[in-house]
Amino acid sequence: MAWFRGAAIWLAVLAWLIPAATARGAEGGTLSRVRETGVIVIGYRPASLPFSYLDAQLRPTGYSVELCERVIATVREKLGLPDLEVRRVEVASATRMPLVINGTLDMECGITTHTAERARSQSFSLTIFVAETRLLARAGDRVQSLADLRGRPVASTIGTTSIQHLAKVNEQQNLGIRILGGLDDPEGFQLLRSGRAAAFLMDDVVLRSLLAQQGPGADDYRLSDQALTIEPYAIGLRKGDPQFKALVDEVLAGLYRSGEIHAIYRRWFESPLPSQGLNLKLPMSAAFRRVIANPTDSPDPERYR
Repeated sequence: MAWFRGAAIWLAVLAWLIPAATARGAEGGTLSRVRETGVIVIGYRPASLPFSYLDAQLRPTGYSVELCERVIATVREKLGLPDLEVRRVEVASATRMPLVINGTLDMECGITTHTAERARSQSFSLTIFVAETRLLARAGDRVQSLADLRGRPVASTIGTTSIQHLAKVNEQQNLGIRILGGLDDPEGFQLLRSGRAAAFLMDDVVLRSLLAQQGPGADDYRLSDQALTIEPYAIGLRKGDPQFKALVDEVLAGLYRSGEIHAIYRRWFESPLPSQGLNLKLPMSAAFRRVIANPTDSPDPERYR
């Protein structure tokens, strides 16, 4: 059922993807269009703590959203638009990239891995976080790799690099895994909680966030020690707009150079989350510290080892 619903979303998006892309593409660069319309559009995720979620007043907030807001502040100043309107569009794993590609979104401010394949159809900012994919299973199961799940059902989230990796390894190693897809991360986790899946494959920071929301129930689950892939996150941008990408990258690089990124990181990963009260207590990784010291927009996982 989840796969069917996911396919329906894709078909709905693709139905208007090409004509919308043509119309938006004719309008020129992002900054020119924002100057003319007085509007900038960002995409957000409603439940992807701590990167992008809705606060108690149902306003988008989070680490990625804050970084995008820093970019918006610079756009206001650069274009002399103090009353610049910010339109916020809810996205899901399956819809976020099509909405960037066709120009509906000026920035996608959620959790998206920059890959070489994705970069063929859209652009990405400098890396803003480095995650690793891991398996989450019941505490009683000793699950460290996909090979440990041979012949069993495994969940992931539709439209993610995690489910792509799961399908690839399943085929290459002939594991006979039955892949279950959630439309979003909470739904993917629910497949594990309900017993329909033996494990949930997703980025470690997402898994830690989901576990933090379980309270004492988090002890019922265990993350694999072994990381399966490296995932450099970035802000999604339209392809073929180097001027806007340069502006976004300079805002991020400025936060890295000044060291302000450390305070921003602590606010979202090492402190109680606004309107949530959850604290992930997740120190900055060595990989992201290296990005801050030497900013990069590389999609190559080896660049972050």
